[in-house]
Parts: sequence; C-alpha cells; structure tokens
Amino acid sequence: KAVEATRATDEELVAAILDGEAALYTDLVQRYQGRIVNYLNRFLRNIDESQELSQEVFLKVYRALDRYNPRYRFSTWLFRVAQNAAIDLLRKRRLKLVPMQRVGIHGDTQEREFPSEERDPYQVLRNLERRDAIGTAIDSLRDEYRELIQLRHFAEMTYEEIAEFKGMPLGTVKNKLFRGRRMLKARLADYLTD
Repeated sequence: KAVEATRATDEELVAAILDGEAALYTDLVQRYQGRIVNYLNRFLRNIDESQELSQEVFLKVYRALDRYNPRYRFSTWLFRVAQNAAIDLLRKRRLKLVPMQRVGIHGDTQEREFPSEERDPYQVLRNLERRDAIGTAIDSLRDEYRELIQLRHFAEMTYEEIAEFKGMPLGTVKNKLFRGRRMLKARLADYLTD
C-alpha cells in the first residue's frame, strides 16, 4: 500500500522507507529541517555550521534508520542524534582554536584581519548584543529550565515531544517551562526596557 507522505505519521513514513520507499525520506527531512537547524544553532551559534551539521545529522539518521525503535517517537530519536552531533562538533571545535595573531615573514607578530560581510555595523552590533543578552539569560538558568526552553523555542518541539524526550510528565514540562520563561523575562527586564 502506498503511503501518502502529507498524512502519514513520522513512524509510518519510517516503516515505508524501510520497506523500500526511500524517496519518502525527503518528506521526513522537510518536516524537520528548519527545527533541527534552529536546535543546532542554539548550540553552535553559527547558522552556516548548523545547516551543514543538519545535513550530516539527516545522513546519519538515514543510515541508522533500521535501528530506530518505533515504540518511541521518531522526533525524539532525531533530536537526540542532533544533540549528540552538536556536542561532538563542539568538542572538536575546542581543539581547533585559531590564533588571533600570526607570524609575518620577518618573524614579526601581525594581527589577523577578518573582513565583515555585514553592511550596517550598528544594526549588526545591536543584533549581536540582543542575541548575547538572550543567550546569556538562557545560559544563566538552571539546567532543567534551560534545556526545556531550548527544546521548546529553538527545536520547536511540542510539549508532548518534550515530555517524551525528557521522560517527564506533561504537566511537569508545562509547569517548568512556565517558570523558566518567567525567570528569563525577569533576567531580561533591564535589557528590554533600554
């Protein structure tokens, strides 16, 4: 029986893909591409790297699709693979630091120059400050609140998906998200009034 991709659940698509309808994997990728890129970008803080890593994540998931356990949501498994890939990349990144200075041909030290691709430096600065303020506020939250906010707002997971992903009751997820948002709003109050 043919599976209609737009109406099929993730799990039905996976079953059809494993039964030989490999072209349906494109539909799964399209469902989650944006959410995975946003989720990875929260870790990496670089949209180009996040897009590139998302491709690797989807390739890794495709190759391991036969090991997926359909008793659990596909999205939970997919986000776990993405999270592990981001952590692996961050570990590798720490090992590859680029020095801000380089040695010239005469043995003298020279500053590296990094040309900006942005047009309006003031808007770039405001955006960076806003992003940094939000990132700092989120990072200052206790782990339990920070991760839930990241899953809800960057990975765009539903409350139900978060509950399954974290193994917590739905009511607890909603309650902790409410409290986490309230703490975040309080931490950003000074910034938002400027």
